[in-house]
Amino acid sequence: MKKLRGPIAIPLLEQRNPKNTKPPLSPIPNPTLPGAPKTPSIPLPTQTLSHTSNHTHLLNFLKTHIKNPPFTPQTLLHFLQSKLHHHPAFTHFDFHVFNWASSVDSFRHDHSTFEWMARTLAISDRFPELSSLLGFMVASPCPCSDGIFSCPRTEPVFQFAINAYCRVGRLGDALNAFDSMRKLIDGRPSVVVYNILINGFVKHSQHDQALGLYDKMIKDRVKANVYTFNILINSFCRNSEFGLALELFKDMREKGCSPNVVSFNTLIKGFFRERKFEDGIGMAYEMIDFGCKFSSVTCEILVDGLCREGRVSEACELLIDFSRKRVLPKSYDYLILVEVLCKKGSSGRALEVVDELWRTGNVPSLIACTTLIEGLWRLGRMDEASGLMKRMLEEGSVPDIVTFNCLLQDLCNLGRTVEADSLRRLSLSKGLELDSTAYRILVSGYSREGRRKEGEVLVDEMLDRGFIPDIATYNRLIDGLTS
Repeated sequence: MKKLRGPIAIPLLEQRNPKNTKPPLSPIPNPTLPGAPKTPSIPLPTQTLSHTSNHTHLLNFLKTHIKNPPFTPQTLLHFLQSKLHHHPAFTHFDFHVFNWASSVDSFRHDHSTFEWMARTLAISDRFPELSSLLGFMVASPCPCSDGIFSCPRTEPVFQFAINAYCRVGRLGDALNAFDSMRKLIDGRPSVVVYNILINGFVKHSQHDQALGLYDKMIKDRVKANVYTFNILINSFCRNSEFGLALELFKDMREKGCSPNVVSFNTLIKGFFRERKFEDGIGMAYEMIDFGCKFSSVTCEILVDGLCREGRVSEACELLIDFSRKRVLPKSYDYLILVEVLCKKGSSGRALEVVDELWRTGNVPSLIACTTLIEGLWRLGRMDEASGLMKRMLEEGSVPDIVTFNCLLQDLCNLGRTVEADSLRRLSLSKGLELDSTAYRILVSGYSREGRRKEGEVLVDEMLDRGFIPDIATYNRLIDGLTS
């Protein structure tokens, strides 16, 4: 059996104590594991450990959990997963123990230990060790590969490693792993592995290399899927080659690969970046004809892009049309459009849009309603603001107390305290926690309107809720109602 080249492990304990200048001690003999005297002991990894206090503890830990015989991949995997991995002092020795196991003559790693070790090294960003592991897999493949066919778990192991390399930009290592994988697996690599590699190069702004991999994929007769095309379309758009992105989109459909919402979103965004707004909107309607559902991102690209260009009215009409066609996603929050309209002093138009969308089932978010209420009362349109607040409460959308109190104050200033009090009762039934400010606003309003009886009811309720700290405050409020 082939052994892993070089030192079995990095002396991690020495790394953690760089100031230790003492020369290493001579290796101690391997201790004997408990068991029958006639049974050969499994040699423990004494010669590659730093001789610190952890050395003895780790050996004892190994002796406790690894018994003679049999010593199998399942035994090692259970030890690594359930014992070593959760030990705060020894978890970083997992690859060391893994390599030690490969030196035992009666032991041979299989895909279960390979896969667990590869995932652990990749997740913890130990890339030199991961490269060493993949090299060992090439030299000593899984026993499943001893027959005619290779081990079916080989590609998933390499796929996880390739994804980890691409994630951190180690693209050279990713390509080396890919080449090693091709030597071990039967047939062609899967489209998933190619997609991971291509996306890794696109993510790290290596567009030409990504195209080269796509060409290699075609030569390997691996059929591209929608994710492949989406990655490349996005790369073309990012590199200001929008014409080529459109050609690839057409090629995608000609090859029988149906675009998805990401495909359309990428192209719509590309059209808007090229300031071809009509073409972008046309692509959205092509989505509808194709039967592809809109996402919230689709609407954000369209509405935000139009609003940034000052084409707010067009954005309003577009949303209303989408809503009438029942293609507007329920999760889409049209807050941005409401904010833009209110800032322009067009709160009335914002209310019309909200009413239309609400009527067709696209309920506005709480913050969108709050923003619109604030915009309406700034324009003095208290009837619409009060009506919207009532509608919100009836729909179970509870506003923040600051907005609610501001609306109460404006209604009371207009001599509409009875209407404001009606909103208070409705809000209480819907779970809004009123504060003392709300009650004081209403009591003051009733006082100005000479409604002593209604005011006294509120003062008594304030007393019950603990909003009146002492009798002097209570008397002052009551006296205010009679003045």
